[in-house]
Amino acid sequence: MSRNNKKESLLVLDLSVCEPRKSGWFSASFFLIPFPQSLLAPYDKEKLDMSTYPVENIRNFSIIAHVDHGKSTLADRLLEITGTIAKTAHNKQVLDKLQVERERGITVKAQSASLFYNHEGVNYLLNLIDTPGHVDFSYEVSRSLSACQGVILVVDANEGIQAQTVANFYLAFEAQLAVIPVINKIDLKHADPERVEKQIEKLFDIPIDECVRISAKQGTNVEKVLQKIIEKIPPPQCNTADPLKALVFDSTFDHYRGVIANIALFGGEIQKGHKIVSAHTKKRYEVNEVGILTPNEQPTHKLYAGQVGYVIAGMKEVTEAQIGDTLFLYKQPVEPLPGFKSAKPMVFAGMYPVDQTEYNNLKSALEKLTLNDSSVTIHRDSSLALGAGWRLGFLGLLHMEVFNQRLEQEYNMSVILTAPTVPYKAILSSAKLIKEYGKAEITIINPAQFPDKISVSEYLEPTVLGTIVTPQEYIGKIIVLCQDRRAVQKDMLYIDEQRVMLKYLFPLNEIVLDFYDALKSLSSGYASFDYEDAGYQAADLIKMDILLNGNPVEELATIIHSDKAYATGKLLCERLKDAIPRQLFEIAIQAAIGKRIIARETLKAYRKNVVAKCYGGDITRRMKLLKRQAEGKKLMRKIGNVEVPRDAFIRVLKREPDK
Repeated sequence: MSRNNKKESLLVLDLSVCEPRKSGWFSASFFLIPFPQSLLAPYDKEKLDMSTYPVENIRNFSIIAHVDHGKSTLADRLLEITGTIAKTAHNKQVLDKLQVERERGITVKAQSASLFYNHEGVNYLLNLIDTPGHVDFSYEVSRSLSACQGVILVVDANEGIQAQTVANFYLAFEAQLAVIPVINKIDLKHADPERVEKQIEKLFDIPIDECVRISAKQGTNVEKVLQKIIEKIPPPQCNTADPLKALVFDSTFDHYRGVIANIALFGGEIQKGHKIVSAHTKKRYEVNEVGILTPNEQPTHKLYAGQVGYVIAGMKEVTEAQIGDTLFLYKQPVEPLPGFKSAKPMVFAGMYPVDQTEYNNLKSALEKLTLNDSSVTIHRDSSLALGAGWRLGFLGLLHMEVFNQRLEQEYNMSVILTAPTVPYKAILSSAKLIKEYGKAEITIINPAQFPDKISVSEYLEPTVLGTIVTPQEYIGKIIVLCQDRRAVQKDMLYIDEQRVMLKYLFPLNEIVLDFYDALKSLSSGYASFDYEDAGYQAADLIKMDILLNGNPVEELATIIHSDKAYATGKLLCERLKDAIPRQLFEIAIQAAIGKRIIARETLKAYRKNVVAKCYGGDITRRMKLLKRQAEGKKLMRKIGNVEVPRDAFIRVLKREPDK
């Protein structure tokens, strides 16, 4: 039996069809069968001995930065310098393994890699976690930081401090991690590292002499970053002699080996054959394989306290590997680690299979993908027009788009995604409703569940504290934009002579759709935006229904602020008029709040010219024919149902208008 590496297949000799020959030779047939590389991987590699790296020689760190400030490029250079990957011109975004990451040029998923580095004659084990920079994936950043003792804060020498730089710094600061400021892209023509150093000192109170100037693309001064990691970042505070305590901070699903859990060891050791227990599910497993990521899986004999790696323990169900779970040895229970605060969905959208026969396949794909992205919440939902589906909660619009793209690329699933909404709350005053729900405050993620104003004492809408960093010449336009979105200014700070940081309290539904695009457009692309949850506030909310010939269409109901009702109603009616095919009778498309109609469009009927055959003669003949036609149309309108075709729903519910 021989192995063919390139084709990932096995050459199988079929001895069952061997025939003896007069010459003394045998003839045999052979054939190739596909064989997954992942199954052969454990047998290809020599297992590493991790006992040579005591806790004091381990450094666990993350790279954090704003989008496009060079995190992944710096990670590539660190991997090259430490000999983890070979130096080639093709080493770009090595840790960005997903197709969507390479296509969009952004990091979506935090990826870890173990580096081996010799400093002053001592061998060190450095565990690097490359994190996303976009605000929608800040949950990935906070999870990654839980497995670290320090961070490299990367700032672009040309752009300076941006909104997400500030947000990510405070995440690291709150976690009490060591911060190494690194100024990247010093090779650029307009780079101004002195200005950026002053910004870092003013905003973060970090002395200028602690900043390291590098060019990750050219590899300039990157070696100095490695030395700073060893000097500034403390080793993990844990002991191999303690009982096993491992934090699951990420997980992926392999079709052949089940769940692969990424773990950080806070005590003890783990090896093949150990019986481990999950603190969350209380289930018992036997460890099949442990190892480190370099950045591909590299099996090891054992993993010890302070190290970061992966474990495969025969978890078959995607629900078994809960992120934030603690693993411990059977009959050696430990106090579970605090884990992570659960992600708070900011945007909800309905997801339905294009064909209802694909429902079960889509369900399976969603389960596997949500294991890899645990910040997505799922609720069963159904719609008269679109059939059975789910209501999914995302951290933001980009998160929703990326999730949809991954579903398409990784699981070959096409879905219908409805217009995104945000979660509202209502404080009930009706005793009957309180008894029905079992509580006085309810959360509304679907407009169909919006309670009547009579039975509610107050509606609440979610708010966010937004941070905008912009060159000062755009301040006027940006303030006007924020005021249009019902935002309240909280703070304004000049970072230096050119850049200003604005803080605003925004209603979430005002920024969720197109605020970021409008901001980039007004500031010629220079302004950056980041937001964090700021709780709920009272608001004058209303439910707007869309009526077709007086009948409400449940799928098109929306919750909006009363100030925006007229404009939104008019837009929806116009788009429906274009989307619904004409009938033999007239259709009235109306936007209504309660009993009050606030906008209307009329879709004219197909019309037959009944007087075409009348030429000359008396006018009464013509009038009689027209009257009979009008009566027929009136009757048809009474008994005819307006059926909105599925593609019309999709066009109206799309995030962007066709115009």
